[in-house]
Amino acid sequence: MHILQFATKTWWASDYNALHNNTKATVNLDCVSDADTLCLFAEDRERVCKEIHEVETFLRWRSNKGYIGLQKRILSLLNNDARSRYEELMLQYPELYNLVPKHLIAAYLGVSVRRSAGSITTNNVIYITKTNHSLKCDVYHIGV
Repeated sequence: MHILQFATKTWWASDYNALHNNTKATVNLDCVSDADTLCLFAEDRERVCKEIHEVETFLRWRSNKGYIGLQKRILSLLNNDARSRYEELMLQYPELYNLVPKHLIAAYLGVSVRRSAGSITTNNVIYITKTNHSLKCDVYHIGV
């Protein structure tokens, strides 16, 4: 199983290759909690963008933010070990720990998960346990 992204309440997720190139989808979207969703077909998207310029601007802004997020994720996968990627994820989305099953977090990080207590290691096994530390950052509520 591969997890490309967790979409927060304010993010959009899609199989962008299929959407923009009119090809068969290769990416599945799964909700792990209740979510309000919008299904927007390519033809409808283009029509709305032509009719309402603000929608086109908004969608471009949204796409750019998503691209930036995925670029950061790729760089993190290339440059950081499992412990660093986990810590980075928990700093960015501290509520994720309580909202998403641990095996999905492990899959997102590219490692396997063990159920025993312990700390994160770099030998491609991750131990996910809750830590009590205060984080001071602005965070959106996670809602996939």
